[in-house]
Amino acid sequence: MALHFTRDEFDARMDRLQAEMAEHRLDAMLLFSQESMYWLTGYDTFGFVFFQCLVVTKNRRLALITRSADLRQARQTSIIDEIIVWADRAGSDPAKALKDHLFEMDLLGCRLGIETDTHGLTAKNGKRVQEQLESFGTLVEASTIIPELRSVKSPAEIEYVRKAGQLADEALTSGLALVKPGADEGAILAAMQGAVLAGGGDYPANEFIIGSGEKALLVRYASGRRALDANDQLTLEFAGVYRHYHVAMMETVVIGEPHPRHAEMFEAADAALSEVREAMRPGHTFGDVYDAHARVLHERGMGSFRLNACGYSLGAAFTPSWMQWPMFYPANPAKIVPNMVLFAHMILLDSESGTAMTLGRTFLTTDADPEPLSALAPRMLTK
Repeated sequence: MALHFTRDEFDARMDRLQAEMAEHRLDAMLLFSQESMYWLTGYDTFGFVFFQCLVVTKNRRLALITRSADLRQARQTSIIDEIIVWADRAGSDPAKALKDHLFEMDLLGCRLGIETDTHGLTAKNGKRVQEQLESFGTLVEASTIIPELRSVKSPAEIEYVRKAGQLADEALTSGLALVKPGADEGAILAAMQGAVLAGGGDYPANEFIIGSGEKALLVRYASGRRALDANDQLTLEFAGVYRHYHVAMMETVVIGEPHPRHAEMFEAADAALSEVREAMRPGHTFGDVYDAHARVLHERGMGSFRLNACGYSLGAAFTPSWMQWPMFYPANPAKIVPNMVLFAHMILLDSESGTAMTLGRTFLTTDADPEPLSALAPRMLTK
């Protein structure tokens, strides 16, 4: 089988989940998040765009309800032995297939934790599940249980994270080599993504962000390419990805003569990132990290140019986003603990002058100072 972790690693993850299930008095969990399935069993697919559910009982039994297209996917990439295929046909109800198998698993009348805060369960399918199970057992919202467990990485996961960090550096180096007046954004993007794939990495959970000129102020991918002007700005947000584990970076490159505003904004972003790194320690919260970023930018007169969040946790992620819980936003009480992988982005967008400046790095938390996962130190990038 194409497993990326040992059986002992999966057993340790199951142990942690079983302890949480006991704490919440759950007889079973209904997992709809692809990230949860991958973390617990290795199951690797984009088939979660259709109905599928992994059932985990308090006795460690695993059962996957999925489509025929993912039968072999589950056999080859996971430790799941019990696989039930629901048939694609007019009028079929996969939630009924789920209920039928839950009955076979002797879970009638039980407390069932369910993941609803996931792209793996559409509103339509969620209603189907609710209708089928409303008199079958007690559904308990359990969307945060596995994300909380996943936010703290094991040594085996950290090994993959470090590799993803190396691939992120290679992506930036490859892209910067092509940045110059007249360069095509598509060629830069291809070089960056190509470096990750050539290094043995994976596609990212969301598109790399690339934008120049006025599009440098966007913080999402948008279709359309252009060539760089003699005086321009180019914003890049991307990730090295290995075994689905992400390490993200963010930069704004100035082409030609930097505008004075660029230098001023970079100095503010660099100072804010330094303060964020100081706050990214055990004993602090995610809200504390956000406050450190906001305080520095306010003191430097940049408060109106920042966003209402400045980063988030990273890990093994699937489309449509590599952003994971918890995030850096005001008053978030989630605690910083060792072995978290955290991406902090300092984003400054001055729409009036049309000036962008961004700076983002990913860190591994420790008992003391966080460890940068990029060997490329922050600097004002000009071409």
